[in-house]
Amino acid sequence: MTIFIKNKKIGLKYEILEKLEAGIKLLGFEVKSIKGKKGSLEGSHISIRGDEAILFNSNIPPYQPKNTPLDYDSKRNRILLLSKKQISHLANLEAQKGLTIIPVSMYNKGNKIKLEIAVVKGKKKYDKRETIKKKDIQRDIDREMKDRYR
Repeated sequence: MTIFIKNKKIGLKYEILEKLEAGIKLLGFEVKSIKGKKGSLEGSHISIRGDEAILFNSNIPPYQPKNTPLDYDSKRNRILLLSKKQISHLANLEAQKGLTIIPVSMYNKGNKIKLEIAVVKGKKKYDKRETIKKKDIQRDIDREMKDRYR
């Protein structure tokens, strides 16, 4: 399993409640671009519309810009491939106040591109500060242990 694209700021901005794996409907040149580790999940989110889960605002640039169709939009909406049971579960969670569904990472599983999605709750400012403080303390501990056992 190789992670191609990762949404790095999730741990700081959100509290992760639940994670799922979803397939994603892509065009051929988008797959090549993702395998080349081009693209971004920053600022993107997932919404349930009817009986479909749709990824909004993810940027996947074309692999070879000169060989792509003229009407290609790199921020187009992409359909996620989930079972009806998973979609209804996500719709119930999305209906609750304060919960959002966001993409975490894109990776391969066999020869398929998968998207890891998470149901999250936004952190308050003081929670973000606490997270940063814990990371700093852990970094200092690791640094001391490294120096001590050299």
